[in-house]
Amino acid sequence: MDKKKINFYYGIVITLVGIAVFYRIPQVMPKIETIEFLAHKLVVVKACFYILGAMLIMAGSIRIYKNYK
Repeated sequence: MDKKKINFYYGIVITLVGIAVFYRIPQVMPKIETIEFLAHKLVVVKACFYILGAMLIMAGSIRIYKNYK
């Protein structure tokens, strides 16, 4: 397999992981609420998760786009 194909499939995997992060946030937040240290910082934690998901989707999309450019 050449490097171009590997980068393309890696971009797909990164994009899917980013989508999975968005899917998992509502399921994980109740568990995070039980952690005493993070209980008062839920907005920041949720924002960080959404930023992480968006960055993963963006990075994967850029990799896929550059493959066809």
